[in-house]
Amino acid sequence: MRIIVTGGSGKLGRAVLRDLVDQGHSVLNLDQAMPREAITKTVRIDLTDFGQVAEAILGGIDESRDKVDAVVHLAAIPAPGLTANSRTLKNNVPSTYNVFEACRLAGVKNIVFASSETVLGLPFDNPPPYVPVDEDYFPRPETAYSLGKLLDETMAAQYCRWDPALKIVALRFSNVMDVTDYAKFPGYDSDAKARKWNLWGYIDARDGAQAVRKGLEASFTGFEPFIIASPDTVMSRPNAELLAETFPNVPQKRSFGPNDTLLSIDKARQRLGYAPEHSWRNHV
Repeated sequence: MRIIVTGGSGKLGRAVLRDLVDQGHSVLNLDQAMPREAITKTVRIDLTDFGQVAEAILGGIDESRDKVDAVVHLAAIPAPGLTANSRTLKNNVPSTYNVFEACRLAGVKNIVFASSETVLGLPFDNPPPYVPVDEDYFPRPETAYSLGKLLDETMAAQYCRWDPALKIVALRFSNVMDVTDYAKFPGYDSDAKARKWNLWGYIDARDGAQAVRKGLEASFTGFEPFIIASPDTVMSRPNAELLAETFPNVPQKRSFGPNDTLLSIDKARQRLGYAPEHSWRNHV
């Protein structure tokens, strides 16, 4: 496929570009920053400017005029608290609208975008409704960043309502990690509360890239959100001990192993064929 990726210069984005190129796809990266390595061609785009986004997706940029088959939208201010709340919303939500609307005008029916684990209620200062958390309960945004992701998901659902042939996949990524990040993981065991904010979850960037590819390859139509996490936690300590210390009164929806993720990836496994392959335990 001919695929546009926004935000391909970031940590997850680089892994996505590499995976899609390795799979033989033709990929164009749209980003304000140039990548650290030249995985594929990059065009510098301000995604808050609809004209620039429309030019890119409708094939209006010199030397990048091929018809687009699919779009992966990753670009955003990537977390709460990095900028003023108003700036985070002003950047992230209009950028997503611009991508969705340009895809509508271009007739692109295959969209995958980065939502966030934060819509599940992170940080879990208020306990989750149950564990493992999943996609069954309505989002609980606790920050401006997370509110923006919920607005993105709401837009996606309505675009798909307008066009029954459209597919938009929202990937609620956990905390993205590279192999170089894993050296600090053993230190988390000393304090269960330090990482309780996301139930001790993470996602290896390479598995995140696999989830993007699986989302593009999925054959269903309509809007669907998926939690994307690694199959294990960042902790060596068992879940039973961690939960007893931090969330003793939270119900357990089903059984799980001592170090299994508490961010359920069951839906992604079943609907996307997501099969994560990488664990920090193989690198420390």
